[in-house]
Amino acid sequence: MDASELGRGLFRILETGEPALAAEVVHEDFRNREAASSPAACSIPGPAGVLASGAWMRSAFSGLRFVVLATVQDQEQVWVRLRMQGRHTGPFVRFADGALDQAVPPTGREIDFEQIHALGLRDGKVVSHEAVRDDVTMLGQLGVFPPAPAGLLRMASWRLTGRAARAAAAVSAEPGGRGRPAGRGRRALTARPSRHDAAAASAETNERNPHP
Repeated sequence: MDASELGRGLFRILETGEPALAAEVVHEDFRNREAASSPAACSIPGPAGVLASGAWMRSAFSGLRFVVLATVQDQEQVWVRLRMQGRHTGPFVRFADGALDQAVPPTGREIDFEQIHALGLRDGKVVSHEAVRDDVTMLGQLGVFPPAPAGLLRMASWRLTGRAARAAAAVSAEPGGRGRPAGRGRRALTARPSRHDAAAASAETNERNPHP
């Protein structure tokens, strides 16, 4: 594959989860600089980390597509400009320092926003990844930013009832669903509810059940 084909191939892997294509496109020393907000498995070097990243994104967005708009390349890098598209039908779970940071319950909304990716090349394969993404637009399309009361209530309820932690554990499972969750031995995925979370959940309960 030439550089442009390698760039397109990487995003095809994220869309489909094809192990054979991952072995062909991704270098065994591959590193993803953007994996900090992803499940731990996404930081695994090589094809396994890319396959884990795809599984994580597809768990939240059905019909996941990366529509390539343009590529620019030299001997050591390829830059890919694209649009990420899909429907938010599963929990979108994000992490910080290996712990649950945020779980956005499914909204059924469509996402369609632009990204630019810089891919390092070595030995005819992709060896590194970094990106500039318009995540603010994506969060706006999901109704998370700017914060809306209904969305905040749902997210607080998910955290308080443990659904957020269960969603984090599910997406933290090893690639292919084998083995125990990768969070074992790391910081717990649950978090103590804040006063804001408790107040929000109470308000949501009162809204559903206005009469004692």
